[in-house]
Amino acid sequence: MAQATDRLRRYLDEELGDCRTEDVERRLEELGTLEAALGTARVDAELDVLSALANETRYTLVRVLVAAREELCVCELNAVVDVTESGLSHALSPLVDAGLVSGRKDGRWKKYRATNRAVALVTVLEGSLNDE
Repeated sequence: MAQATDRLRRYLDEELGDCRTEDVERRLEELGTLEAALGTARVDAELDVLSALANETRYTLVRVLVAAREELCVCELNAVVDVTESGLSHALSPLVDAGLVSGRKDGRWKKYRATNRAVALVTVLEGSLNDE
């Protein structure tokens, strides 16, 4: 922490022209408030979402479900990704846990739909790639 404080002092000294201890303490307090506003639980939840998408099969499933704008049966999803039924089940589980996909039983069939969270994330990603 002392090294980070020294670097912050040098930065503020350069920015302000003359950095005092109060300036460093005030900035550390401001930065601490930013960190606390995030909260560990929120960071963990966001990392779960990002981790769920950090796999080609899972990401493809989310993109397909978002594009479909309707429920798709497991058999339809299986036609899209080249994995076994067991592999498909393992791919869908973290997506459900992360709140990106919801599933329901419909008689003998299991159907999945993209959640609003998934739609929002895909929309942001598409927009960020279009901005280049």
